[in-house]
Amino acid sequence: MARILVVDDQHLIRSGIVTLLRTVEGLGTVVEASDGVEAVAAAREHHPDLILMDIKMPRLSGLAAAERILALGLDPAPRIVVLTTFDDDEFVYAALRAGCSGFLLKDMPPQQLLSAVTATLSADLLVAPAHVRRLIERHVHPQRSGIGTGSTSMLTGREVEVLGYVAKGLGNEEIAGHMCVSESTVKTHLHRVMTKLHLHSRAQAVVFAYETGIAQVGGERR
Repeated sequence: MARILVVDDQHLIRSGIVTLLRTVEGLGTVVEASDGVEAVAAAREHHPDLILMDIKMPRLSGLAAAERILALGLDPAPRIVVLTTFDDDEFVYAALRAGCSGFLLKDMPPQQLLSAVTATLSADLLVAPAHVRRLIERHVHPQRSGIGTGSTSMLTGREVEVLGYVAKGLGNEEIAGHMCVSESTVKTHLHRVMTKLHLHSRAQAVVFAYETGIAQVGGERR
């Protein structure tokens, strides 16, 4: 049973999403918060598996709230998906860079929202890998760094290789095929990468790869 936190300062939108999620039998517990400050407190109290977070709110924005929640050190860390009323690349990129797993448009059809929630609970990347790459390539600042608290020097050659494939948008099974190893081995390498670099999501790992030069805009992985 999952624990889901819905955060939005607009009551009608928030209550609509909460009501929709609560209609799904067996989905889990759904709680709500009306702004970023309440979201941080609710995350600390309920330890949600998934947070649907409005990006623009009073008192504390969704991005700032996401950063504070991920800094709480909850184990496991919640997967945070940004809710927005428009497809704003800069906000989405900032969200992925902060450790969010993806984004959803508030006006998407109810069934599509439910499918997205289910997918996010079972996987670490909501946005399609190809979309993530295109988004990052438009906004990345090479050598910007500042993501996580680790550096590429902490990684082994195999871990760098896995991170490079992740940046290309490959799934674990595809990476295993390229590296001629088992999928479990790929998962182990990726877990070590995330732990060493203190990254919170696969999407954030992709951003890290581009900003540190492991992956290059318009080119092949180093």
